[in-house]
Amino acid sequence: MSLSDRYFAIRNRWLSNPRFQRWAAAFPLTRRTARKRARALFDVCAGFVYSQILYACVRLKLFDLLAQGPQTAADVAVALKLSDSAAELLLEAAVSLELVERRTSGQFGLGTLGAALVGNPAVGAIIEHHRMLYSDLHDPVGLLRGEHGQTELAKYWAYSGAEVVARLPTERTAAYTDLMASSQPLVAAEIFDAYPLDKHHCLLDVGGGDGSFLLEASRRYAQLKLILFDLPAVARRASERFEAEGIGARAQALGGDFSKDSLPQGADVLSLVRVVHDHDDDAAESLLRAAHRALPPRGVLLLAEPMLGTPGAETVGPAYFGFYLLAMGHGKPRAPEELQRMLQDAGFSRSQLVRTRQPLQTRLIVAHKAATRRQVFINIDI
Repeated sequence: MSLSDRYFAIRNRWLSNPRFQRWAAAFPLTRRTARKRARALFDVCAGFVYSQILYACVRLKLFDLLAQGPQTAADVAVALKLSDSAAELLLEAAVSLELVERRTSGQFGLGTLGAALVGNPAVGAIIEHHRMLYSDLHDPVGLLRGEHGQTELAKYWAYSGAEVVARLPTERTAAYTDLMASSQPLVAAEIFDAYPLDKHHCLLDVGGGDGSFLLEASRRYAQLKLILFDLPAVARRASERFEAEGIGARAQALGGDFSKDSLPQGADVLSLVRVVHDHDDDAAESLLRAAHRALPPRGVLLLAEPMLGTPGAETVGPAYFGFYLLAMGHGKPRAPEELQRMLQDAGFSRSQLVRTRQPLQTRLIVAHKAATRRQVFINIDI
């Protein structure tokens, strides 16, 4: 046993001892830490209840109601069709989670977190979408052992388990396309702030959904030609949207299956936005190789998604996305270093992890294709 293992064994024996726990909670020098750890453990235990309170607030549109101005509990009860006691219970719980605040004269108003949700409807859409994840997690041991059969999330993500994804009809792809589209403007802003596209002439967005990402690109960069590649049913929606938005002359949507079909040629920058982490290693590696083939010499790949080890959001990757993707049936969160190794194996000459303003929402790796066949791979974190 190593010295560090011995230390952890001794530490854990003390921490698991009830007598030491009581002493630490009373001793002035350890009291604050002991109480903080106890609170953290309780929050882990109660986390599901907290998420259901948030879910109820979103479903009932409580934050939209309070955005109109402070309300009494009685007002809230009438507006949300709840009993007085139920409204008071919900409001008190929301206050404890900083979603709602107490105001003067017994009224309630938006809290700091509730106000942030009002200005970010994409988060509200994700919260409502979590109903399926909660259902799949009702028996997490069974999920880990693969005993659930087809999960709710696997049914929702139409391409999950489909034998021929390119033949999926529009009605099977519409729900997840709409969900992803709701947050694309925010993600696009993060990416374009971190890596401007002024020097590029054509952007290919693979797995681009209804075109929301490319639409944001069109607004920022008038010089860009735009190509979207996604399932045929999804690409048809994107094409219709491009025409409706008046960018049909410089934006085209092509349908296909990137696991089988070659990616379109002609773009000098290619984006994979929240695509790679949805796929297992073999499929992800194949996609990165296809992206490398589609780009010309000196072409650039933008790989954007939440990643493991994000400072300040350490639980998001392994805990949230790990179990979300497990329920979905494929994919996994990856650290930047793993993604950069995969990019190297796919043929990219160098890559860099570029800082974004909201890394919890998305992180960005910019990978470069060499000008010649001779390649020296360099990892750069800027």
